Amino acid sequence: MKYNKLGRTGISVSEICLGTMTWGSQNTEAEAFEQMDYALEKGVNFFDTAELYPTTPLSADTYALTETIIGNWFAKTGRRKDVVLATKVAGSGRPYIREGKPITGAAIRDAVDQSLKRLQTDYIDLYQIHWPNRGHFHFRQAWTYNPYKQDRERTLSDMNEKLEALDACVKAGKIRAIGLSNETTWGTQRFIALAEARGLPRVATVQNEYNLLYRHFDLDMAELSHHEDVGLLAYSPLAAGLLTGKYLDGSKPGGSRASINGDLGGRLQPLQEPAVRAYVDMARKHGLDPAQLALAFCLTRPFVASVIIGATTMEQLKTDIGAADVTLTDEILKEISKVHRVYPAPI
Repeated sequence: MKYNKLGRTGISVSEICLGTMTWGSQNTEAEAFEQMDYALEKGVNFFDTAELYPTTPLSADTYALTETIIGNWFAKTGRRKDVVLATKVAGSGRPYIREGKPITGAAIRDAVDQSLKRLQTDYIDLYQIHWPNRGHFHFRQAWTYNPYKQDRERTLSDMNEKLEALDACVKAGKIRAIGLSNETTWGTQRFIALAEARGLPRVATVQNEYNLLYRHFDLDMAELSHHEDVGLLAYSPLAAGLLTGKYLDGSKPGGSRASINGDLGGRLQPLQEPAVRAYVDMARKHGLDPAQLALAFCLTRPFVASVIIGATTMEQLKTDIGAADVTLTDEILKEISKVHRVYPAPI
């Protein structure tokens, strides 16, 4: 297992991060415990969660169960110091989370305290803003994205308020570093500029979607990452399971995410199928597991700090973590480039 630094923080994390968004719905506490035990055994020291989780499906009844499960594991094993722990404050839109209101400084301070209680710890290593108040193009919202209604001064004031709240949490020893999620290039740069101008915490990471079917980060975000030392925490590196090939030809295996969350957040639509088939066929031609091909590709990208995997079975988890030992040849990387030119944005 290789390890990377989170931005300029000096915090070292495994290039594979254990994602947790199925724990409490698709996975029991016992299954989650087994996943955490195995991940640590294999050198994975980075766990990512959120107050929102689990998401399969999202529900007021299961809200925050994932953090509670992790906290119970810490209490049982005493292994808190072996883990770099990341969590997130939820944004607006869910009535059962702070009445669905946008993130404010007060919301951050309260959310941090509640997460600490559930996680049974006195500090969070990386605290992330799950999505911005002003709107964004992630979660398949590119087709309706409209930044022209945003108010610049209000947005900057909102960012500053968040940073000041995060700064208070850092100074209180409750969090060590901060990150963004589902953020844009302009948004990330403004957070950095405000932090540098006012002596507030600097963004270390951005957690955005990145996979063979969705490679927006290759462009201006890659440039920002390079110059500003902001690493990508790549979520949905298997495109919610599409890149395993299990949904080809209209299949929806029982117990799979698509059998629960329908169209996989807009990813499961006809345009993705030819691209997925090309990548799956490529993997099999080279004697590789399709999931490991997809994950190993993400690990080749210079801007990636860690790739967040998620599994509902131990077999899936072992396959995903095993991708860290897969080296893609120049021939395979060239083939991936050719497929990408044909299908640059299939989801």
